[in-house]
Amino acid sequence: MFCPTCRSLMFPQNGTFKCGKCGQERSTSGSKQVFTTQTKVKEMLIIESIAPTLPRTNVECPTCGNNEAFWVLRQTRAADEPETKIYRCVKCSHSWREY
Repeated sequence: MFCPTCRSLMFPQNGTFKCGKCGQERSTSGSKQVFTTQTKVKEMLIIESIAPTLPRTNVECPTCGNNEAFWVLRQTRAADEPETKIYRCVKCSHSWREY
């Protein structure tokens, strides 16, 4: 997790995250979000995390047009092929992939 004030890395300490640079603390409590995707064979867990700790990027959601989404990289094909970038819209929770 990154500090919202100075953008430095925050470290877990005694049930909170604490910034090593400016000293700001953030609670680790919050609702867990589980994101999954379905393949032809089985359902695969993509992200299980607290939303503020997920990486975000500026990309347009094809469903609602929002310009911010969470993203993760997964190796969904053979090891000699590039990974798949999976996006999840911050606003409407629509998921899509980029190969």
